[in-house]
Amino acid sequence: MCRTGSGRDPRAMTTHPVIEVSGLRKSYGGRAVVDGVTFAVEEGEIFGILGPNGAGKTTTVECVEGLRTPDEGRVRVAGLDPVADHEQVSRVLGAQLQQSELQAKITVREALELYASFYPHPADWRPLAERLDITGQLTARFGKLSGGRKQRLFIALALIGNPRVVVLDELTTGLDPRARRDTWRLIEDVRGNGVTVLLVTHFMEEAQRLCDRIAVIDKGRIAALDTPAGLIRRASGSTVISFTPSAPLDEDELQALPALASVAHKDGRITLAGTDETVNAVISLLARQHITAHQLRVTDATLDDAFLDLTEASA
Repeated sequence: MCRTGSGRDPRAMTTHPVIEVSGLRKSYGGRAVVDGVTFAVEEGEIFGILGPNGAGKTTTVECVEGLRTPDEGRVRVAGLDPVADHEQVSRVLGAQLQQSELQAKITVREALELYASFYPHPADWRPLAERLDITGQLTARFGKLSGGRKQRLFIALALIGNPRVVVLDELTTGLDPRARRDTWRLIEDVRGNGVTVLLVTHFMEEAQRLCDRIAVIDKGRIAALDTPAGLIRRASGSTVISFTPSAPLDEDELQALPALASVAHKDGRITLAGTDETVNAVISLLARQHITAHQLRVTDATLDDAFLDLTEASA
C-alpha cells in the first residue's frame, strides 16, 4: 500500500476519538441492516461489539474498514473517511475479517512477507508467527492449513503493518481453548503497545476479559453501550444464589423476596436471581424456618446474562 502525496501523516495523534461512527445506516434490498448506529472509540481502547447473528455487527465494522459505503451517517478513522481516504486509512488500520481467503498455493512465509511488503514500516513477522504458533507451518501452503491455523495467520496479517487501529471480527473462531487464551494475551500486549482494538465477538468470556467498553447491537441498533461491569449491573438479576434446601420452602414466600428477578427449581435445587438484598432476605428466611441451605452458592451475574436480557428485551 503506497504512500500518498498529501503530506498528511494519518498516524499523528488527534484530539478526537480514533474511531467515530455517527448515525450509520446501511440497507440491503430495502431492509435496514444497520439503523442509526452511533459510537466512538478512544485511543488505546479495546472496544467490543456484541450482538446476535444478523444484528448488523459485521456490516458496521465493514463500514469502518471502508469495505462498504454507508447509505447515511458519518464514519471517521483517525479523522479520515474510510471510503474517500481509503489508501491513507489502510496505512493506519489493520483488519482480520470474518471470512477471508488467500491463494491456495501461497505458503505461510510468502503470505507474511508479501503483506509486510505493503507497508513502509512493517512489524517483524517472525515474532508474530512465533507468538501465534505458526512458525512450524511457514512452508505449508494456505490451502492445506486447518481452520484454526488459517485464523492465526490472518491475525498476524492484520498486525503486520504496525497499525494504529486493528479490527478483529470473530477473532478466535476455530481456535482451541489454549490457543484462544494465548491470542487474548497477544491482544492485551497489542493494546499495551498503544494500538486501539475494535473487537467483534460472540464469545462472552472473551468480551468480558478483553474489552474496556462494549456496544451491544441488536436488530441494527445499539441496545446498550457500557463497560462489561456496567452491562452486567443492568442484568435483571445481578446476583445469583443457588442451594438445595433441607426442607421445602413456600413458593409464595420465595416470590415475595425483595428485588427478585427470577426463581428456578431443578432436581430439588433452587436458583434465585436478584440483588444483594435478595441474598440477605433469603438467608433470613432460611434462618427463620430453621432450614439448611446445602451446597450454597452466591455468584455475580455474567455478561451472558446481561446480553440475553438486552437482546430478549427487543425480541
